Amino acid sequence: MHRFLLTPRWWGINVFVALAIPFCLFMGTWQLGRFEDRVGSHREANAERPADQAAAPLDSLLPVDTKTSGRLASAAGEYGRQLLVPDRVLDGKTGFYVLTLLRTDGGKTVPVVRGWLPGTPDPAKVPAPPAGRTEVTGALQASENSGTKGVHAQGGLPAGQVGVIGSATLVNLVPDPLYDAWLTVQTPADGMLPVPAKAPVNTGLDMKAFQNLGYTGEWFVFAGFVLFMWFRLYRREVETLRDAEAGLLPAPDAAPSTTARAEAQA
Repeated sequence: MHRFLLTPRWWGINVFVALAIPFCLFMGTWQLGRFEDRVGSHREANAERPADQAAAPLDSLLPVDTKTSGRLASAAGEYGRQLLVPDRVLDGKTGFYVLTLLRTDGGKTVPVVRGWLPGTPDPAKVPAPPAGRTEVTGALQASENSGTKGVHAQGGLPAGQVGVIGSATLVNLVPDPLYDAWLTVQTPADGMLPVPAKAPVNTGLDMKAFQNLGYTGEWFVFAGFVLFMWFRLYRREVETLRDAEAGLLPAPDAAPSTTARAEAQA
């Protein structure tokens, strides 16, 4: 009854099923792991930082990742060029960041957002940075790019303004090497408001995370569908053989009957 499973046709079907099911299960498990990684990154990025956590040296927290983003970092040096970052929203109001470049004792420059002011960028109402050597403590942030939410990436800004806080944007404005990060001072002076630290990118439960979860279900469904189709083909083959043995179907190799021969000769 089950000798048909050893025919070349069924050998091909069985080999396909034996390979397809483990592959679908592997891909489903991999997509599930990607979803769990995104959930873990989301929790880690949104975890509250200890209020009494001491600031660490800037160099010790680089490169910026989900663990170091938002950590208090310290750097010492002298403030230099000051730039304004327009179209930044804080508490529902549009204003601008006051970005000052700090040349550290090590020779590299780190952008420091000293605070936020409402309205259109106006150098006249921006307080001057401290003179001489100063120590700065601020929340560590990863460099922005043209795809970062809220940045002004269109270009065409007046002199003294920059739309993106990132080494790729500032490299032509600073003669010294740049840190691939920036600091936001949490206790600004001179009436400026602090710019809160943002969570690192690609750590939220966004559409990509739920796509991974959807792909997980699809791969497991594919595995079940392959098994279902194999069982359906198997059952149909068995039923066909039983019907042939019961005489309900003509045997495929049966010789033509006498009546059929007579009709053919006529």
